[in-house]
Amino acid sequence: MEEIKKEISSYWTGRSEDFARLREEELNSEMAELWLRELKKGLPEGENLRILDVGTGCGFFTVLLAKLGHQVTGIDLTPAMIEKARIIAAERNVQADFEVMDAEHPDFPDGTFDVIVSRNLTWTLPHPAEAYGEWLRVLKDGGVILNFDADYGKEDLLGELESLPEEHAHNHMSCGQLKECDNIKRQLMINGMSRPSWDMEVLKSLGCTDVTVDLDVYQRIYREENSPFYNPMPVFGLRVVK
Repeated sequence: MEEIKKEISSYWTGRSEDFARLREEELNSEMAELWLRELKKGLPEGENLRILDVGTGCGFFTVLLAKLGHQVTGIDLTPAMIEKARIIAAERNVQADFEVMDAEHPDFPDGTFDVIVSRNLTWTLPHPAEAYGEWLRVLKDGGVILNFDADYGKEDLLGELESLPEEHAHNHMSCGQLKECDNIKRQLMINGMSRPSWDMEVLKSLGCTDVTVDLDVYQRIYREENSPFYNPMPVFGLRVVK
């Protein structure tokens, strides 16, 4: 594994305990239904879809989609995150597969999945264009990618704390963790790009002609500023049909 990926995995290992707690709280809040609405709008028709949740973290999207009856696999680079995801899914009697795997190199045959979903992942990838190419490879013809992300790399965590509500998760991170995240951001080229324009250009260069962007996702999801889940960054949604 290249050094930057080791740094990324180490960072998320350090945050896995608090991150899992926050995702459990989110699954028990109105946020679960708000996100489920966004996912349902983008999913293709059909029951028991085979779905890949790339960069699943602690399994938030995987749990939501598996509860709808879909066959979901969640992958993440960080073993500690996958361990937490398995626990959270089991506690909710959710049947899903979780595997430690690099999001840039999903180890699946061509055309395996009907849908690929991702949340707050692409800004952490050293080679995001390569990742998009691989996601398209493991996606069936006519399949859909739903990618929710934001320009997280544009702001330093240390600099944004004053603008966040007291309950926000970043206010509970150590100074060392904040600096570590900011250092990782500065090493990733995607955080110097204009997004989601950059993403759309890459996807079109990979042969995708049906690419749409929703710039209003964050207004529908993050309505309560005094919430531990509040996100001040304008989250966008990308929907891609192969």
